[in-house]
Formats: sequence, structure tokens, C-alpha cells
Amino acid sequence: MTQVTIDSTHSTASHGHEEHPDFRTLGLLTFLISESLMFGALFATYLFLRGITPEFPPKETEVELLIPSINTIILVSSSFVIHKGDVAIKQNDVKGMRLWYSITALMGAIFLGGQVYEYLNLGYGLTTNTFSNCFYMMTGFHGLHVFIGLLLILGVLWRSRRPGHYSATKHTGIEMAEIYWHFVDIIWIILFALLYILTQF
Repeated sequence: MTQVTIDSTHSTASHGHEEHPDFRTLGLLTFLISESLMFGALFATYLFLRGITPEFPPKETEVELLIPSINTIILVSSSFVIHKGDVAIKQNDVKGMRLWYSITALMGAIFLGGQVYEYLNLGYGLTTNTFSNCFYMMTGFHGLHVFIGLLLILGVLWRSRRPGHYSATKHTGIEMAEIYWHFVDIIWIILFALLYILTQF
């Protein structure tokens, strides 16, 4: 009788443990909301300064569109690529997930390389004027997030080497990396519109 009670209690405890929600994704979403507020403050400051400054950006801080446009195409396309990796793992295709996540990592690295190239050829620096200060701060902060996203993707690829670590029923880490990457892409689209498109008018 005692044994039956213990087994029953253990079974109930185990069942209760299995029903506990996974707070990792919720934690990530909470973090992204806080990051959105930080970017929102930067966007609001930029628009405020643009509104009160007679010439914004000044002539000495001309903004080129070619490299940023290529970078935008690469980064936005990478969102579709990383989603293919998520679809692959839900079909229990670990090799497919690795392929698509590897391509996404390469696209992220190319984006960062393009951003560094742009910095080296702009002809103005962080303290040249108010616009350049906003430009470097906003793109640099976003670049940091792209770098973190790249590390998350590489972490997924590293963990996927272990047999059974990811599968159709175990893929939270993969989904979290994808959610973060989509966030990075959305922020860049807003940045591109504010810093590159809007300055042409």
C-alpha cells in the first residue's frame, strides 16, 4: 500500500513537472520588448533632432544607398532562410536545419562585413555632427545585435552536433534563435527607412 502511494505521488509529481510551461521563450520575448523600447527611444530622439535641425543630414554627411541596400536585401532574405531551418527541424531534418542555419550565419557575417566597409568609406566619424552621432550610434547598436544573433545561430549549429539534441519535438533553442533574428531584421528595416531613405528627401 505504501509502495503504491509513493509511486502514485511520484507519478503525479512527474506529470506536474511535465506540465510546467517553458519560460525560456517568454523570457526572450520580454528581453526583446525591452530592446524594442531602447531602439524606440533612439528612433524618437533621431526624429526629434531631425525636426529641430535646419539641415539634416548636413552636406558633409552624405548618405550612400548602394551598400546599405545590398545589406538590406541580404538581411531581409536571411529571415526567410532561417525560417526554412525551423521548418526542417520540425520535420526531424537536422541536416537541413544545419544547412539553412549555416547559410543564415554566412548572410549575417556578410551583412556585418558590409557595415564595416561602409564605416571605413563614409568620410565622417562619430563626432562630426549630430546626424553622424545618431547614425553611428543606431547602426552600431543594431550591428551589435546582429553579432549576438550570429553567435546564437553558431551556438545552435554547435549544439546540433550532439545526436538527438534537436528533433521534431526538441527545438526550443532553434526557435529562439529564429525569433531573435526576425527581431534584428525588423529593426534594420526601420533603421534603413529612417537613416537612408528618409534622408533622400
